[in-house]
Amino acid sequence: MYPLDLKGKTVLITGAAGFIGANLALRLLKEGNTGRIVGIDNMNDYYDVRLKEYRLRQLEEYSNFEFIKCDIADKDKIEELFEKYKPSVVVNLAAQAGVRYSITNPDAYIQSNLVGFFNILEACRNNPVEHLVYASSSSVYGSNKKVPYSTDDRVDNPVSLYAATKKSNELMAHAYAKLYNIPCTGLRFFTVYGPAGRPDMAYFGFTDKLVRGEKIQIFNYGNCKRDFTYIDDIVEGVVRVMQGAPEKKNGDDGLPIPPYAVYNIGNHSPENLLDFVTILQEELTDAGVLPKDYDFESHKELVPMQPGDVPVTYADTQALERDYGFSPDTPLRDGLRRFARWYKEFYM
Repeated sequence: MYPLDLKGKTVLITGAAGFIGANLALRLLKEGNTGRIVGIDNMNDYYDVRLKEYRLRQLEEYSNFEFIKCDIADKDKIEELFEKYKPSVVVNLAAQAGVRYSITNPDAYIQSNLVGFFNILEACRNNPVEHLVYASSSSVYGSNKKVPYSTDDRVDNPVSLYAATKKSNELMAHAYAKLYNIPCTGLRFFTVYGPAGRPDMAYFGFTDKLVRGEKIQIFNYGNCKRDFTYIDDIVEGVVRVMQGAPEKKNGDDGLPIPPYAVYNIGNHSPENLLDFVTILQEELTDAGVLPKDYDFESHKELVPMQPGDVPVTYADTQALERDYGFSPDTPLRDGLRRFARWYKEFYM
C-alpha cells in the first residue's frame, strides 16, 4: 500500500446522490483538501427521488462540486466524462442495490452492476487513475457458515443475483488490476444505516410502516443478526482507503502483481433483529416520531425467511484495522437516535 495525497486532486464519485456517495462527497467537501469533486448519478426512482435531491442540495452549496446526471451504463458518456475531468481517484458507488428487488427486477442489476462497472473499469484503463475504490457488499458471503466473515473466506455461494453481481465486480476489478496495473480496492459494506438513508432498508421501512399504523414483518421469526454499520463509520473507512492504494510492483516473472485489495467495513458487532426493533421503537418514541403509548406488539409480525436473505452478517475487520488503523464502532442506539431525529425533522 502506498499513501495517496488527495490534496488538489479531482475525485469522481459515482452514485453521488446515493446514501453513501452523498455522505462521502459531503465529508470531502467539508474537509476542503481535494480539488474538484465530480459526482454522477442517474437519479433513478428505485426509491423516493426527493431524498436524492435533498442530499444533492447539500453538496451543491460547495463551488468545487460538480454534478452530472448520467448512467454508468452509458459507455460513451462515461468515457467522455473521464476524458474531460481526468480524475485521479474514482469511487464507484453507483449500483442497483437491494437483495429482494434483484429477484423481481434482474435486468436493472445486469445493466448497472455489470455493464456499468465494466464501463468504469474501461474508462480507468483508457484514462489511467491513481486508485479505483468500489463498493462490494457483505452479501457476497452468501450462505457461508463461518463467522465472523473474513476477506480470506471463499465466497462462491451467492444466494441472490445482487450478491453475484458484487462478487463479479471483485473478479472484474482483479482482472483489470492484473492486466492494466490499475490499483483497485473493493469494500464489502455491512448493513449501512443512518439519517437520510435508503428507504428500502429495514430501519427506514419499519419506521414508515409504524408511522402509517401498518404491521412490520420480522423475517426468520426474528432469528436474524445484522452487522449494522453507521454511515459516518462507512465514510471514514472509505476516506482512509482512498488515501492508501495497493502498491504497484512486479513479481519474479517481471510481470505486475495485481495492485488489488478487498476489505470489510462493518461494525463487527451483529445485533439480533428483535433487539434492533426494540431499540428502534424506543428511539422513535423519544424523538416524537411515534407517541409514547404506541402499541408496538400489535404492529409486529414474525414471518419466515425471505428468498435471497441470510440469517447472519458479521464482519471481521482486522485487515482494515491493520492497514488503515480504523474499525467502525458507533453503537446501534446512537446511530438509530440520529436517524429518528432526522426522520422527525424531514417528514413531520
